[in-house]
Amino acid sequence: EEVAEKSPDKIFKEAIDINIGVTDAQAAGMAKNLGFDGQKGKQAAEEIKKLYELFIKVDATQVEINPFGETPEGRVVCFDAKINFDDNAEFRQKDIFKGRDTAEEDPREVEAAKHNLNYIGMDGNIACLVNGAGLAMATMDIIKLHGGDPANFLDVGGGATENQVKEAFRIVSSDQRVKAILVNIFG
Repeated sequence: EEVAEKSPDKIFKEAIDINIGVTDAQAAGMAKNLGFDGQKGKQAAEEIKKLYELFIKVDATQVEINPFGETPEGRVVCFDAKINFDDNAEFRQKDIFKGRDTAEEDPREVEAAKHNLNYIGMDGNIACLVNGAGLAMATMDIIKLHGGDPANFLDVGGGATENQVKEAFRIVSSDQRVKAILVNIFG
């Protein structure tokens, strides 16, 4: 965010056709933008292509590399990475999801996921229970517009069962900061 604000010229975007993948030219261009040239540019381009292959293979929603650099021996490597996986691909990625460490996650988000609810905790005191992500965003905007602060984003989805709604109320009510619950259901 700081780089985007202070040095937007250092942010490079590359559209990738999911049916083709990262081309050699695209990978070479990205490597050049990152300051790699010559043999190191070729190594960086290969690593970039492997990262995209990994992204597709594991159903990732994000592969963030920081830093991407070279070792004292001159090898171009990814030193650290953050990878997020598509929850909807759990049936294909059983081994990855077995390794999930929920101790690092908000327990309310973990509990919501068990009931197929989309929940994100926030710092406000007005809980939101809605059906649809767009409606959830609009509801939070309305709360902010009128001087309030949303305590969460909770989308029960379009086909919520009675049990899901009950669990949604239980989850938002468990937040000690919540002073009110705004239910906004459309349809």
